[in-house]
Amino acid sequence: MRIAFTLRQFGSHLWTREKARPIRSRLSDLLESLKAGDVLVVDASGVEAFDFSFASELFTKALSTLGVEYPGRFIVVEGLSDCTRENLSKALEDKNLIMIENRADCATLLGKVHPADQVTFEAIVASKQAVSAGTLSQKLDVNLTAMNERLSKLSGMGIVRREKSSSASGREQYVYNVMG
Repeated sequence: MRIAFTLRQFGSHLWTREKARPIRSRLSDLLESLKAGDVLVVDASGVEAFDFSFASELFTKALSTLGVEYPGRFIVVEGLSDCTRENLSKALEDKNLIMIENRADCATLLGKVHPADQVTFEAIVASKQAVSAGTLSQKLDVNLTAMNERLSKLSGMGIVRREKSSSASGREQYVYNVMG
């Protein structure tokens, strides 16, 4: 299930950590009500600007505890302006975090994105369906252990969903899909 959280309701210019704290509290309440596998879409449409402090307080604090406090839930952002995208990306980079931005034409990663993570993310998006580590390993010419490490990292950061599946031979395996 996808639930939208509209930032515009708090203003078109969002400044300071103090402004972000009660908003983060409401975001946390929504995350609490979601089930594993659900996606919280933070819609920044209509927000012309937010500063680094606001982005850090709202997004990085929520993302840094997401896997522990709300396992299996996902946060994506959409509707960013150039200004909000720049400040959010810098705040994420500062804390070594990444998140998905849904744009009109595609999903992209924001924050401190390692090139290997970017390539893996793009391959999963391009597959348009859940894909196994073995398939990605072959497609990207990466050994299976390295691919499993990449996928574990992306899964732990709430970027990809990991689900149990069965291979063609009937063996249990995990498959990965992009949220958003």
